[in-house]
Amino acid sequence: MDIQQLTEQINRFVTAKGWYQTDSPFAQTQRNIATSVAIEAAEVLEHFQFGEKASDPQALAGELADVAMYLFQLAYLTDIDLEQAILKKLQVNYARTWESPSQE
Repeated sequence: MDIQQLTEQINRFVTAKGWYQTDSPFAQTQRNIATSVAIEAAEVLEHFQFGEKASDPQALAGELADVAMYLFQLAYLTDIDLEQAILKKLQVNYARTWESPSQE
């Protein structure tokens, strides 16, 4: 399954829950979904709060899935081809150099 197919699955779920309806208490606006990406990313960090490894890899997998689903949905809502954006960013990053943290 590719990013587009996953996005379609997510949209089917959101539609089935009625969250794309204008009167939904869980409005799927660009801002709300961007906020949700940040919230879910913070929940990923909780798994590493007091250690270098996640204590519950299955719970971490669920949080990573939440981040990805909101990210895919945000790309959909903003009409961004996430696959192309990632490929383009990889090209940019190949041309970049980074300073070692000890050299800063």
